[in-house]
Amino acid sequence: MSDLGRVLIAGTGPTSVQLAVMVKNRLGCVVGIAGRESVRSTAFFSDLERSGRTARVDVQNDKHRAAAGECLVDELYREYETVTGEWHTLVLAVTADAYTPVLRRIDRRVLSRIRCVVLVSPTFGSNSLVRNYLRGCDVDAEVISFSSYLGDTRWVDGSPSHHVLTAAVKKKLYIGSSRGRSENLDLLCDVHRQLGVTTGVMDGPMEAETRNISLYVHPALFMNEISLNAVFSESEPTKYVYKLVPEGPITPSLVNEMVNQWREVTTIVGNMGIKSVNLLRFMVDDSYPVRPESISRQDVERFEQLPPVHQEYLVYVRYASLLVDPFSEPDADGRYFDFSAVPIRRVFVDGEGRWDVPRMPKEDYYRTKVIQGVARHLGVDCPTIDEFLARYERALGEAARVRADQPLSDAFVVRDFREDLDMICEEITKGAVSADHPDVRGQGSPTT
Repeated sequence: MSDLGRVLIAGTGPTSVQLAVMVKNRLGCVVGIAGRESVRSTAFFSDLERSGRTARVDVQNDKHRAAAGECLVDELYREYETVTGEWHTLVLAVTADAYTPVLRRIDRRVLSRIRCVVLVSPTFGSNSLVRNYLRGCDVDAEVISFSSYLGDTRWVDGSPSHHVLTAAVKKKLYIGSSRGRSENLDLLCDVHRQLGVTTGVMDGPMEAETRNISLYVHPALFMNEISLNAVFSESEPTKYVYKLVPEGPITPSLVNEMVNQWREVTTIVGNMGIKSVNLLRFMVDDSYPVRPESISRQDVERFEQLPPVHQEYLVYVRYASLLVDPFSEPDADGRYFDFSAVPIRRVFVDGEGRWDVPRMPKEDYYRTKVIQGVARHLGVDCPTIDEFLARYERALGEAARVRADQPLSDAFVVRDFREDLDMICEEITKGAVSADHPDVRGQGSPTT
């Protein structure tokens, strides 16, 4: 058994199945899965029980076969409140806005034995949030943040079950721990390496959390009039996330806002002593590459030093260059794969019969509100981020008004996420005090 000990995975989505197989087969850990009662989770747990608790992962591409496999899940908990026994590592495979709600539902006696918490898909500030909550519960645990989940995993037949398909595996992730370079961090790097994923170890967890491309591009792509109409209006024709107007939302003005937001985030993280991200390099090297005929390596490397209008031109060229997959094989008519045809999902009725908002932009609302709150805590102006959120909240309010006589999920409520922000900002303040007074113990993060 690895140093991670007994591993409890919180969450009942496809990623939990992939993670269970990875942890059980690569590290030999005892594995449990816990969730909350819902129509989806009931279907998931029922199918997992019918399979004899066997979780199965298939892969779409043979080069990712290391991610495939089967394993026996040792323990299942249909409600977080029913988790019992001794668990040493907690893997939070839920959305970032659900971290504290999940932790609150786990018995304090179970939490007290946790030595390590792994955040699979955190957002900016998630590590600080979880550390602050655990400290309030007198739990002294290492908290490790990945920049994002390792790939694209989905239900093999579209419905919750024991069987998932990992359609893609990322080339590189970033990782950071509240305790610096640790045995647990090295272990997680090694198991990802076995799956073909390179891990960049950052100086701290928040630096890893800033290495998520969604942080920089989703607000602009989803919090604009075209995308918001596509999400909230049932009569609008289908629009596509990565297409240019009129098929999608991408225009020069959208790119202007995207680059402006990147500059605002750069100022925020700079105020915290965190290394900034070269947006174009991140897009080209860590996300989807384009042909050198479209964007030169020289332009990628010097992007941060270029004039604003040149930066915006290059980002626009990047999206235009990915309307088709530039590295796909053309068909007999010379046409390449329609890479940008990712439809913007509409509001939908969930398993409980309530109207709900799709994961994009619902998750983006939370992460963008957190960035805005941190900016205000630091005294940093962020007019572009403010405008994104104002647009989204106007659209949210109008959509709730139109469906006022119908059941709505809490995704239709305008939120300030004040409790989460207070905990995140408290940790940021503690970190600043610790940096100014490195000899003071008990005031900073667990690394001091």
